[in-house]
Amino acid sequence: MKKVAIWVVENRKLAVLLFFGLARLISAVNFNQDFKFWPNFVSSLQWPSLKRLDLDGRITFHNNHNASKDFGNRYRYLPAAVVYPASVRDITRVVKYVYLSDSLTLSAKGNAHSVQGQAQAPSGIVIEMGSLKGIQVHKESENPYVEATAGELWIDVLRETLNHGLAPRSWTDYLYLTVGGTLSNAGISGQTFRHGPQISNVYHLQIVTGKGEILNCSRDENSDLFYGALGGLGQFGIITSARIALEQAPQMVRWIRVLYSDFEVFTKDQEYLISQSDHDHTFDYIEGFVILKNENLLNNWRASMFSQQNPGNLSTFNTKRQVLYCLELTKNYNQNERVNVGQEINSLLDVLSFIPSSLFTMDIPYIDFLDRVHTEELKLRSRGLWEVPHPWLNILIPKSKIAEFDAAVFKDMLRNTRDGPILIYPLNCGIAECQR
Repeated sequence: MKKVAIWVVENRKLAVLLFFGLARLISAVNFNQDFKFWPNFVSSLQWPSLKRLDLDGRITFHNNHNASKDFGNRYRYLPAAVVYPASVRDITRVVKYVYLSDSLTLSAKGNAHSVQGQAQAPSGIVIEMGSLKGIQVHKESENPYVEATAGELWIDVLRETLNHGLAPRSWTDYLYLTVGGTLSNAGISGQTFRHGPQISNVYHLQIVTGKGEILNCSRDENSDLFYGALGGLGQFGIITSARIALEQAPQMVRWIRVLYSDFEVFTKDQEYLISQSDHDHTFDYIEGFVILKNENLLNNWRASMFSQQNPGNLSTFNTKRQVLYCLELTKNYNQNERVNVGQEINSLLDVLSFIPSSLFTMDIPYIDFLDRVHTEELKLRSRGLWEVPHPWLNILIPKSKIAEFDAAVFKDMLRNTRDGPILIYPLNCGIAECQR
């Protein structure tokens, strides 16, 4: 599955983040599916000092092929050893060991959602961060937060915080990623226009530096390291835990999709929605995706919402000659607010210029909406389309060039492409940078 992201920025006001995904065009773009393996040189040396490390967890030298895979499924670099830490102390000891070595490499691996082997360590040491567990919700203060170890999955963080009526404010579309993994990148989804990416919603980090030191950092303590590690791709140390801002969690979500045939109108409506300063006068989640020419709406990777409602209605939208753009929106609410939220949504939709007959809505529990991509993952797995190479690309494009890009890429270059997601995220740059 290839993914491409586009950021559109002008006058520091609006950004549009766009992701391409492609599941079955490996042969079309000439990707070689032969994996690249690195031999296990270090383990053959049977380093006695590595074996003698005093760890609370364990270290393995054999059968470590799972540590040589990632989501990209294009590279496999076999490590010499895999460490399963039972404490932060284990991580510091391993890092110090590597620091004192001449050429040994080290990688902290979360759920390995990288695409070019970044979570792998050729003939080096991989630290399986998922073996270090811990989620604690703190709701007593004015600013509630959850403290989670870096190896915890976001889906588990969500479930635990929902037990307290709370949830993190900013998300990724896919929740089977680790806390440390997304915080080392950015963490972007349809809430980013309001709350910023996930890295803008962190109060505190614990980090093991490249020398094996444990440091606490925040906006006020070791702030250079704090901002360097957030989105730093692991180059400034290993995040071992994070305190993440929480808010009151809604019970339900009104999930809305509308279609556009005009890209300029589509992006204008996205910009309008994210520019509203009053949160009550816009949606809680704003995203979108592209439906290419000849793409079957009922067989689209995101078609579950469409097909469950009025499949016949979709036949009226002709993708043979045109590219369509889907604006995806949500409004959060509690059960006792159902009537009012319907009125608010109608008022918001009245000012948009989508194709009138293309309105699709669905009411689902909040957790089901946030975990929606996992449902699609299970479908892809059942069809053998998950364990395939996933080329992935992110692109930043100035707002002044986005119409050009639409014409050259969506309507021309990809005219014969029908598989995989092309996602468009509008992003308010001021919000994303306000905590920086």
